[in-house]
Amino acid sequence: MFPNHRPRRLRSHPQLRRMVRENILTVSDLIYPLFAVPGQGIAKEVRSMPGVYQLSVDKIVEEAKEVYDLGIPAIILFGIPSDKDDAATGAWHDHGIVQLATAAVKAAVPDLLVIVDTCLCEYTAHGHCGYLEVGDLSGRVLNDPTLELLKKTAVAQANAGADIIAPSGMMDGFVQAIRQGLDQGGFEDIPIMSYAAKYASAYYGPFRDAAESTPQFGDRRTYQMDPGNGREALKEIELDIAEGADMLMVKPALSYMDIIWRVKQATNLPLAAYNVSGEYAMIKAAALNGWIDEERVVLETLTSFKRAGADLVLTYHAKDAARWLALAKL
Repeated sequence: MFPNHRPRRLRSHPQLRRMVRENILTVSDLIYPLFAVPGQGIAKEVRSMPGVYQLSVDKIVEEAKEVYDLGIPAIILFGIPSDKDDAATGAWHDHGIVQLATAAVKAAVPDLLVIVDTCLCEYTAHGHCGYLEVGDLSGRVLNDPTLELLKKTAVAQANAGADIIAPSGMMDGFVQAIRQGLDQGGFEDIPIMSYAAKYASAYYGPFRDAAESTPQFGDRRTYQMDPGNGREALKEIELDIAEGADMLMVKPALSYMDIIWRVKQATNLPLAAYNVSGEYAMIKAAALNGWIDEERVVLETLTSFKRAGADLVLTYHAKDAARWLALAKL
């Protein structure tokens, strides 16, 4: 039909391939997750995530400086408190571990953006993302009482210097509640990056090792999304936008690129994809066994999220990717 058209002509030279490349991964696209723990001088490697560590605040600051020097624009902080209770006190207390880490990072590296995960699962004794009925072992979280805790948590995080609030608990109305709390607290200019489409995924296993947040009973399927649903993701993002979300996220990323694509077609808001712990662990395990070329597989995977429609990528590969991208420019 097109006898003179040969696509291979545009693949014949490295510079030509570079010129016509449709989607380009840059260091500015990356967000690096960090796990803060109490203490000093602590850098404990997560068994199921080689190269990822639980870090005390002083070590978080060192890591933040390295991240900034690599050109990565932002980190996202998760916290593991020394004590957990049913009211998730460590999440919203002024001296909570994430608040301490946020303040320390902003003092040391003021130009690095600090995003904070605003959820309760790391801080509750039962490992669920909010209040439970007394004696209920099903894991059914009480929605509206949990919203009040999330408001308190977001305000405490903003007080500590957080640049972006990222609620991840998938409670109905959580964006609106947090927006109200922030506005009432004088933080009208702090944006919300909503985990708008967060699935009840088996890919979170290594994260639960890192965050020590495995539910003690039941599971999170009553509030996280069913992996079989696609249209529901569009409903979730529509609600979050109406409630005041400034940025959106799809989590996980690798098995949900169709969702990333559909969400991007439905909205013009900045969209992040979370390249989650299980996705990271699979690549790391294969690379450590010599089965794959880690650099090529990581960069191909991260670029695929951009191709699907993501503007930003949260990934544990961020530091390695930043180094590889810098070397590619030399």
